[in-house]
Amino acid sequence: MCARCRRPVSVCYCAALPRLETATRVVILQHPRERDMPIGTARMATLCLPGAALHVGMRWGEHAGLAEALGDPARPPILLYPGAGARDVLTEPPAGPVTLIVVDGTWSQAKTIVRDNPILQALPRYAFATPEPSRYRIRKEPSEEYVSTIEALMHVLGALEGEPAKFRALLDPLNAMVEAQLACQQRSPRRFTRAPRVVHPPRKRVPDAIAARYADLVCVVGEANAWPYRSDAANPGDELVHWAAYRPATGETFDRVAAPQKALSPNTKFHTGLDDAVVLAGIPRAELIDAFARFLRPSDVICAWGHFASKLFVAGGGALPELFDLRVAAQRLTHRKVGSLETYAATLGTPPRLPVDGRAGLRLAMLVAIVESMR
Repeated sequence: MCARCRRPVSVCYCAALPRLETATRVVILQHPRERDMPIGTARMATLCLPGAALHVGMRWGEHAGLAEALGDPARPPILLYPGAGARDVLTEPPAGPVTLIVVDGTWSQAKTIVRDNPILQALPRYAFATPEPSRYRIRKEPSEEYVSTIEALMHVLGALEGEPAKFRALLDPLNAMVEAQLACQQRSPRRFTRAPRVVHPPRKRVPDAIAARYADLVCVVGEANAWPYRSDAANPGDELVHWAAYRPATGETFDRVAAPQKALSPNTKFHTGLDDAVVLAGIPRAELIDAFARFLRPSDVICAWGHFASKLFVAGGGALPELFDLRVAAQRLTHRKVGSLETYAATLGTPPRLPVDGRAGLRLAMLVAIVESMR
């Protein structure tokens, strides 16, 4: 791989790169999914323009690099993006040096970035109708009048700086990359054959832990004596102080509070929903772990939201049987990120009331409600 253009050496285009100084300050905002596109042109453009900056991301409201560029009094910012109110940069270029903000990505990705960033929407907007067809023959554009990022910069910088011929040199590395890519395709043509259609069985919508092993399911919630991670004092780490479990098939409940072995965090009452006196009066943690071991059966499956509860229990010296992550199951069923337990449970209505105090009781009821809704 070439360390400069990040292309295989056999198709490196570095020999065709010009060096073009500009009075225009060029800032390219690249969608994260475009960063690893091997035939993208944003990096190519920055290699040609020594004063250009390339930033990758989605949210730009608090980006220090962009904020510094937008605040340049000698070069006020403009946004290169079509839409209502956009002025034609080829026929009506702004006077004087500017900071040119360019969004790099597919048209759908660029639309998302501009839509989700008010700081970009507030900029004066410029666009243009390309005076010639795109040379980007190795990547399909949505329409014939669309061009690659480096071609757009060629046209726009030529208009902004009054030297169209100078910036046509930006096409040299693009042409080199396109020709090398097409030559590779001719040397190694792909032969596509239609594979026989495979009929897959329908996907199970209910996890086996709920559909087939409901009788073995035990929902668990753990609460910790947790110190703030950014406290001035050394963080003594989380330790288990409240462990609650519920077996939906039978209604059996386990509820124990363990006295902390370290100093009680000032946040413990807020997180657990239990008074400090209740926590300090808890049983020894080893006694809690032994009691839960007697509550479990050899065939049980532990059902939790994520891995916090199980890791907290094991860190306290306990052992757990097979773990079923209810959060992962919810994501697979809905085909989306589901957020926190509270957020997802709120979509199912009011959870049942369980005989467990504090936040553990509320969260345990949410787990049960989600299990029953899947079942």
